Amino acid sequence: MQTASKKVINGWAMYDWANSVYNLVITTTFFPIYFLAVTDEHVSFLGMKFVNSALYNYTMAAAFLLVAIASPILSSIADTRGNKKNFLRFFTTLGALSCSALYFFNKDHLILGVVSFMLATMGYCGGLVFYNSYLPEIAAPEDRDRVSARGFSMGYIGSVILQLIGFGLVLAAKPLGMDESKPVQITFLLVGLWWLGFAQITFARLPASIGTVAKHTGSAMTEGFSELRKVYAQVKQMPVLKRFLRGFFFYSMGVQTVMMAATIFGSKVLHLEATMLIVTVVIIQIVAIAGAWSMARLSGIFGNLPVLIGVVILWIGICIAGYKMQTAMHFYLLATAVGLVMGGIQSLSRSTYAKLMPETKDTASFFSYYDVTEKLSIVIGMFSFAYIDDLTEDMRNSVLALVVFFVIGLVWIISALRKQKEIDAALTPITK
Repeated sequence: MQTASKKVINGWAMYDWANSVYNLVITTTFFPIYFLAVTDEHVSFLGMKFVNSALYNYTMAAAFLLVAIASPILSSIADTRGNKKNFLRFFTTLGALSCSALYFFNKDHLILGVVSFMLATMGYCGGLVFYNSYLPEIAAPEDRDRVSARGFSMGYIGSVILQLIGFGLVLAAKPLGMDESKPVQITFLLVGLWWLGFAQITFARLPASIGTVAKHTGSAMTEGFSELRKVYAQVKQMPVLKRFLRGFFFYSMGVQTVMMAATIFGSKVLHLEATMLIVTVVIIQIVAIAGAWSMARLSGIFGNLPVLIGVVILWIGICIAGYKMQTAMHFYLLATAVGLVMGGIQSLSRSTYAKLMPETKDTASFFSYYDVTEKLSIVIGMFSFAYIDDLTEDMRNSVLALVVFFVIGLVWIISALRKQKEIDAALTPITK
């Protein structure tokens, strides 16, 4: 196959530009800081008592779990009916409107804040499976690392721009006579408008999907389950892909949890000022751009799986250092290291899966396995992080526990590399 035109590639990457503002502003900087600021240390929600940071993590984990349950069947329906762009549009609208609804969240409206946050998270992660599934359709195998890196780079750049706009509003609050919470609430509103607005470019440029079932003999649900069984049977016969997914499952528990909990850790454990946390996260995003492109280049030299092994080892070191850090300077240095490997491991994981999966029209169904693997890993990672925090009331213990996930993931990626070498050796003609 040939890689699509530059217009299509840029249109696809523009969705990263559009939705990454959720990942940065809502899950990484403004919202977690704001959530801790407007809630008490211990809060009551649905008749139960929670540590506020634990409630935040539980909410996110619940959202990922719901999407993980729904996305396999939805993606199968999208493949059979050829309407995955409509699913992408639905989750985009859900997430964007929910982000904007956070404008009304304050200490008197905890339920509104938690529900809107959950729906925004569902919109974000629910749309990713359909967005990611376009990668093998628009990029040839040799270009997938580069195209994937382009998407993540666009996302980091776009999110930094809106982050700086929000930061500017915070700095201008007093001169403009605004309440200190108002600039943050306005930023939540802008996230929704940015996400929904720029996503229209993606919707206009991505090609229409063609259903894998020419003549429908059953309901969308029936055909969806049939498609799911077909893809599952194929995955079972692909030993390298299976091993990669197992490794991805475990190391994603650590990667995603570190990314989502880093700001809360800096605020609650190290007591860093909100301004410095926001500046630090902006630096992380900038460094992550270099990380995504660097990993794409390294994978072209050494191969995807060897580079992933090296990156996972770096993550293990980061978690150990995170457990031991004591000062603000330690946090800033470690945050820079996180930025370097954060962009790289996300971009490379996506393109590695796209390379390992077979040539198929069932792209949404195949990427649902990738998506569900990631979402379930996030659920377990966030629940584990929140539970240990809630149990010990020391978030350092939660950080240290993530090392276990990375180590297990490392073992599986090494196993995938060995299996790939065995298969390559078996296919290589013996020369005398």
